[in-house]
Amino acid sequence: HYCPVQRMALTDFYEKAKGGEWTENSNWLDDYLDYCKWWGVTCNERKNVINLTLANNGLSGKLSERISYLKELKSLDLSAND
Repeated sequence: HYCPVQRMALTDFYEKAKGGEWTENSNWLDDYLDYCKWWGVTCNERKNVINLTLANNGLSGKLSERISYLKELKSLDLSAND
């Protein structure tokens, strides 16, 4: 079970922040895994993304506008990145 809108938002975020170059990107974009199991992603019991914790992880590039699709997002930690 996954929400296509949230998966799309996270995928776009990954691509714009150069996810392939991250220090840790375990499970990101895995077609067979729930996005709630992607490294740094925390979801609530309804599978809504509530936290993205990707501090000190080699992110660079631009923040995707689609981050706004994560309507339940409470915490976004991108500290200590480029």
